[in-house]
Amino acid sequence: MKTRIAIFDTTLRDGEQAPGCSMTVEEKVRLAMQLEELGVDVIEAGFPIASEGDCVAVRAVAERCRRATVAALCRTTEQDIICAAEALSRAARPRLHIFLATSDIHLEYKLRKSRAEVIEMAQRGVRLARALVEEVEFSAEDATRSEVDFLCEVLEAAIAEGASIINVPDTVGYALPTEYGALIRTVRERIGRRHPQIIISAHCHNDLGLAVANSLAAIEAGAHQVECTVNGIGERAGNAALEEIVMACVVRSDRLPIETGIRTPLLYPTSQMLSEIVGFPVQPNKAIVGRNAFAHEAGIHQHGVLSNPLCYEIMTPESVGAPADRIVLGKHSGRHALAQRYAELGHPLAPAELETIYKKFIKLADRKKRIYDQDLLALLHARASVPQTERTGPTVPRWSGA
Repeated sequence: MKTRIAIFDTTLRDGEQAPGCSMTVEEKVRLAMQLEELGVDVIEAGFPIASEGDCVAVRAVAERCRRATVAALCRTTEQDIICAAEALSRAARPRLHIFLATSDIHLEYKLRKSRAEVIEMAQRGVRLARALVEEVEFSAEDATRSEVDFLCEVLEAAIAEGASIINVPDTVGYALPTEYGALIRTVRERIGRRHPQIIISAHCHNDLGLAVANSLAAIEAGAHQVECTVNGIGERAGNAALEEIVMACVVRSDRLPIETGIRTPLLYPTSQMLSEIVGFPVQPNKAIVGRNAFAHEAGIHQHGVLSNPLCYEIMTPESVGAPADRIVLGKHSGRHALAQRYAELGHPLAPAELETIYKKFIKLADRKKRIYDQDLLALLHARASVPQTERTGPTVPRWSGA
C-alpha cells in the first residue's frame, strides 16, 4: 500500500530568493503553469507584503492556476495576512502560509520576544488567517534548533486556532537525517495522534548538502508533505530538489512506498525552463536533470550500458524527459562505444579498421575534452584519403637474381 505525499513547490518564493534568481510577473506565471502541468499539489507563489511586484505575481498565479493549491507566505502580523489574503482572493484553492520563529536564538536576537509572546503571536495570526481562507499552514521557523517541548506547544496553539498543515522546517540546513527524522516522528507522536487530520510538512535547506536526505527521512517518519524547489534553487545553498525527492521515491519504491502526483517525464523540461528563465545553467553533474546525469565516458561503463542500460543506469533518461544521448566519447571511452557510434553514423568498421581508427581517436581525445561526430567523420575521411602506398608501405620489387 503506497502513501500519497503532497509536493509543495516553493520555486517561485523561496527559490526566487536565491541571489540573481528574481523573476518577472510573466515569468512567474509561465513557470507556475508548467508546475501545475508537472503535477505539483501546492505552488507557493510569493511573499505578497515583500513588494508590489510580488503581490501582483501572486495574484496573477492565483488567477491562472486552477488545479493546484496556490499559497502565499506571510508573517503573523495583520498587515501581512490581509495583504496575502487579498492577493489570493481569486484563487480556486487558496492557502495562507504563516511563519514564526521558535528557536531561542531567533526569539532573543531577531524577534526580541518571550516564549509566551510568541505563542500569542501564533494564535492571533492563525486565527485571523483562518477567518479569511479555508486552508492555513503554520511554519515554525528554525524548528530544528528549537526546544522540542516549546516547538510542540506552539504547533498545538496554531492547530487550536485552525491551522490544518504544520511545517517543521530545517531553516538553516543544520539537521542530520537521523535527527530530522526523529523530530518529525516526535511531532507526529505528540500532536498527530491527537489531531490525525493534521498534515505534517517538511521544508529542508541544503547548507550541509542534506536537504533531500532529510526530506526523505521526514517522509519515512510520517510527513505527508515535502516542500522543495526545481533544481534545488533557493537561499544560500538552496532547498531540497523536487526532482531528486520524486525520483528517489520512484526508483526506491521497494524501500519508500510513496506516490506523488508528479508527471516524471516533465521533470527535465521543467528544469530547463527554470534555467532559461533565471539564466542559471544546471550544474553538469546535477542528479536527475544535469547534462551528465545519463552520460557515460568510461569504456567499461559504456560497454555495460550498450549491452544493457541497467548495468549502470537506475532509471532511464526517458523517464524524466531527458535526451537519450547516453554515450559521451572522450579519452576514457573504449572500442565498443566507438564502434557503436560509427555504426550509428552509417559507417560500420571492420575489426582491423576499428583498431587503427581507435588509436587515432585516443590521440585526438587526449587533446580534446569531448569528441563530436564531425571529429569521428574527419578521422574516417583522413583514413580513406591516405594513398594505398602510405597505408601499406612502399612496394619493394622482388629480386629475381642475376
